[in-house]
Amino acid sequence: MNDDAPRILVDADACPVKDEVVRVAERHGLAVVLVSNRWHRDDHYLVEKVVAPEGLDAADDIIAERARADDVVVTADIPLAARCLAKGARPIDPRGRSFAEANIGMQMAMRDLMKTLRETGEVTGGPRSFTRQDRSRFLDGLETLVCAVKRARLTAVAPMPFPTE
Repeated sequence: MNDDAPRILVDADACPVKDEVVRVAERHGLAVVLVSNRWHRDDHYLVEKVVAPEGLDAADDIIAERARADDVVVTADIPLAARCLAKGARPIDPRGRSFAEANIGMQMAMRDLMKTLRETGEVTGGPRSFTRQDRSRFLDGLETLVCAVKRARLTAVAPMPFPTE
């Protein structure tokens, strides 16, 4: 496998879409790196498993360190998504929403506001349950993102020739 090819890095501990990631990776021939705080039984020839040491944000630190331009990063962690965007990676959450430079600041602010509201008891509970529709949106979003990355890399490597008269 090409060491320069884009990969899919997954914040794997609470990720509900690992099987879907592997399906898309297999279709496109991309390597997958599952980073977690514990061992997962995801045995596939495209999957590398990385177990992070104990500690707050240890898995996030590994993902942020390994992320490269055009890698796809699957995470629900907004600060990790921001760190990956800064390196040129393309983060997407398990519900199929892509993170982008244009919206990451607002998402960070909303995250911080909700955290404050939960701490003060104004808001209780967490995100809604994960549904089949979320899984479907994720598959569609990941497929679209991977195709966009591949298309951008092809355009950068082999620009269209100028028409001759």
